[in-house]
Parts: sequence; structure tokens; C-alpha cells
Amino acid sequence: MFKKPDFILLHAPAIYDFRKHPTLLGPISDVIPSTPIFEMYPIGFSSIAEHLGKNGVRVQIMNLAYRMLEDAKFDVEKKIAKLKPTAFGIDLHWLVHVQGSLEIAKICKKYHPEIPVIFGGYSSTYFHEELIRYPQVDFVVKGDSTEEPLLQLMRSLKNKNDFFSIQNLTWKENKNTVFSNPIEYIPENLNTLTNNYKNLFKLAIKNLDPKSMTAIRDWWRYPITAVMTCRGCVQNCTICGGSKYSMKHYCDRSKPSFRDPEKIVKDIEEITRFTNGPIFVIGDLNQQGTEYADKVIRGLKKLNFKNELVFEIFKPATEDFYEKLADAVPNFNFEFSPESHDPAIRKKSGKHFSNEAIESNIKWALERGCKKFDIFYMIGLPQQTPESVLETVEYCDYLLEKFGTKLIPFISPLSPFLDPGSLAFEKPEKFGYKILFRTLEEFRQALLKPSWKYFLNYETEWMNRDQIVDITYQAGQRLSEIKFKHGLIDKQTHDNICCKIKLAIDLLKRIDEICPAPNSQKCWDKLNTLELKMDRDSISTICEKEELKWPIWKNQLKIMNIIKAILFE
Repeated sequence: MFKKPDFILLHAPAIYDFRKHPTLLGPISDVIPSTPIFEMYPIGFSSIAEHLGKNGVRVQIMNLAYRMLEDAKFDVEKKIAKLKPTAFGIDLHWLVHVQGSLEIAKICKKYHPEIPVIFGGYSSTYFHEELIRYPQVDFVVKGDSTEEPLLQLMRSLKNKNDFFSIQNLTWKENKNTVFSNPIEYIPENLNTLTNNYKNLFKLAIKNLDPKSMTAIRDWWRYPITAVMTCRGCVQNCTICGGSKYSMKHYCDRSKPSFRDPEKIVKDIEEITRFTNGPIFVIGDLNQQGTEYADKVIRGLKKLNFKNELVFEIFKPATEDFYEKLADAVPNFNFEFSPESHDPAIRKKSGKHFSNEAIESNIKWALERGCKKFDIFYMIGLPQQTPESVLETVEYCDYLLEKFGTKLIPFISPLSPFLDPGSLAFEKPEKFGYKILFRTLEEFRQALLKPSWKYFLNYETEWMNRDQIVDITYQAGQRLSEIKFKHGLIDKQTHDNICCKIKLAIDLLKRIDEICPAPNSQKCWDKLNTLELKMDRDSISTICEKEELKWPIWKNQLKIMNIIKAILFE
């Protein structure tokens, strides 16, 4: 018998009314799996649902962003009006969701003024003092680990207890009085949490709503999954809001928490029972040292699976690492983000290694059978000029000449925002940044501007917003030409990208002509005449999104194993 959930996790689109709001979203999501409305919900939804579920709290995950993408007639207000949980939970993890998440919270309060609305995530933590002042927000659970504080909060709501003893909690009483408990729940390891896809499948059936559990737009065709190795980081990348500095600065985490190697191997083994899709191992295995990485690799060697595994490296690894991994994993891939071809720019960005070290890693991986090595470069870095961006693209040509087409280069803008909490955001003068807006409300309003140029919350000493936008499209077109030359993409893909870039440049010009003052309300009717369409104008703009994908062998999902797990385990 269906039982109504106690806690409903809602994932909002980046911009709530993206289906009718005339905005050129641009290439802000071209190098990640989701669309520009960022329909992929945080992996923390899974661990929250499992932890609360084990302790008697019924949880439902509802990906409203996906439902709105999938069905143009899906009525969010009608759906929310029918819900009756003890509390709503809304993620504001990535700041790009600030407009959409606050609008969803407003709808929750419109139909259920008595039901508490709880926010959580990195951005919620950073802006907790401002976020709690919005009338549609009742609680903010802070930090990178909210499973246990959320459980305590749900128990307090049910038993009508006070909230002073709940770690990591910010809340208000009588709409005006704000309290903020310190972030003290910072687990030293993550062994009590899992990436339990079996639990997600069960929730989909229990709640009679499998569509709302969908993680990204094409997940049923391309069921990529993820395994989290840690929370926190040992690196101090200048532009990253999840760096060592950032985690200490606003999450009070002084060192990363890691899952035991055996747990990571078990997570991967469990996933391979249910899907033949690629598995992304989040976090560099070498962060915790060689012994840690070796234990994971030895565990993987004992398994029998054919799924593509995708690993990250944050800095160059040893040749021995690739040797051991190739011996243990039949189908492995890598992602690496050196940011720039220029070692001086890379160093200013917090990455202290040479091009020779990068090229050695590519060589070692490919020689040992790496199926695909993705390398990512960024636009909007300290000391980076438009000329330097184009030099990075030409360096990609050199890399493809040297290593062939199993190496896949990407370049994308640092967008829509420079991360609050990052070194560059907190110390902009030191790194040559000019911060254009800082408050949560300024970020929310920025996402309602007519193009992604006006989303950008920064300029640098070397490039203003117009230059960042212009060089993004120039770099995208040139890299497309290089990929076509080397056979990475076919002529139709190349021509499509060039056509989209030309269209985007024309649209940006027309938007600025129609709306020279982007805050003006008078321009929106005229903008509607442009008939901006997300799929046409803002997906695969500067690269083909399919290039990000890894192979899937046989059927995508192992349906019988999923059914058995749901019914009998």
C-alpha cells in the first residue's frame, strides 16, 4: 500500500520558467551531462534518502527540472499542491539553481504555508544568513554532510521539539528572529553512507513515480552512475568553490573525509549488478595516497565486469598508477583539467605541474589501453588573454597530432559564475578579478537577464565580459575545425557547431540591440520575437555533447536484476 512520504526532496531547474522566459543560456553546460537548466540533482540526494529511510523517515525524490524538460505541459504548481509531506527539502548546491530553487520554495509556501521548507547544499551553506531571510525558507542545513542533521531536524519537527541542539542548522522563529547553530557535524569518514542505486530503484517503485527519480534528461538511454570517494579536497584550485581553502572557509572542514577502499569497490560492484552503463568515480584516488589508490585497484581486479569506469586525476600521477589500473580494469577512461596550456596561468590557477607531466600521463594512460582521455581547458582564468585562449586551442591541435583521437580536448567558459567561497572570489585583487555581484539576490536576478553574458559575475584584468563571450565562441569554432581535421567529429557535426556559433553571435547582438539595459522590463516582449529555444540555441553550442559520453555494452539496464532487488532484497 502506498504511504505518503514524510520528506520530499525537490530539485528545481536553474531558471524556473525556462519554458517561456526568453534567455540565451549559451554554452554554460556544454561540457557536463545535463542541459543548461541543470536538471541533474546532487548525488547527496541518494545518501540523504537512504540515511533517513533506514531511520524510519519515508523519503521521495522529485526531479522537477527533469519533469519540466520531459513534458512541456507538466504543471509544477498542480503537482506541488497535491503533496502533503512533513517537510520539503530543496537543494541549493550549485549556485546556478538560486532562481529556480527559490521559486519552487515560493510555490511550496503558496499551497502549504504550514509545511516547513528546508534548504541545503554548498551554496545554501555559503549564503545561509541571507537565504534564511527569504520568507519561503524556514531552515538551512549547512555543511557538506547533512544526512544526520536532517534526520534530527525531521524528528524535532515530528515531536515538536526545539532546534537548538541540532548541529549545522540555521533557522528562524516568528519570521524575524534568526538562530544559527555551528557546523559541528563533519564526519571523519563516509563509511556509513553508500551510493545505493538499489535504494533509488526501490524508492521509485514505492512512491509510484519513477519519472521523478530520473537524474538527467537521457538517463534511460544513457544510464551513467557515480561513486563518491570523498568529501572535501586536498587541492587549492583558485576558481573552485570546493577546494581545500573553500571547504575550510565556509564548511568548517579542515581535511577531506574518505570512504574506505573496500566500500568504493562494493559500491561499484553493486552498480554493475543493475546497469551496463559507465560509472564515474568522483575524486582523484591518489588524493589519499598511493596505498589508498592501490587498495581500490586491487579490489577492482577481483571483480568481473565490463562497464566503462571513468577516473579523475587532479594532478599528474605516476606511470605505476596507470600500469596497476590497466591490469585491474578492462575498460577505463580518464578526465583531467589542466585549465590552460600555459604553465604560468595554470600556476596562478593553483595547479603546479608542467606540460611535460601532462603529456606523460596521457601517454602512459593511452599506451595501457585507456579508451578515452578527456582533457578540459577553461576560459576566464587569472592572467589569461584572448590570445592565450587561442594558443590553448592550438595546443589541443598539437596534442591530437601527438596522441590521436582517444584524446578528447574540450574548452569552455568559467560560467555562469565564479564560485563564491573560492580563493578568486574571496581575494579577487590577488588574482586579478573584479567581482560584479556578491549577494544571493544579485545572483538570483542575474539569471533573469536576457543572455548568459549578463550571468557572469566577474571580469578579469585581462578580459571583460564581452571579451570572455567573444573568445568563447572563437575558441569553440577553432577547436571544432581541429577536431574535424583529426576525425574526432564528422562534417555534419562540425557544420552544426559552426552554424550554432554563428546563430549565437547574431542572437547576442540582437539581444543587446533590443535590450541595451538588461534590467529594463520593456524589452521582454521584443525578446519574445526572437523565439529563443534551449535545444537549438544553448545545447552543443561550442562542442557536441555526445563527445562527453563513454560506450555502453549490450543493454543499458539489467532489468531482471533490478526487479529481483526491488522485490526480494
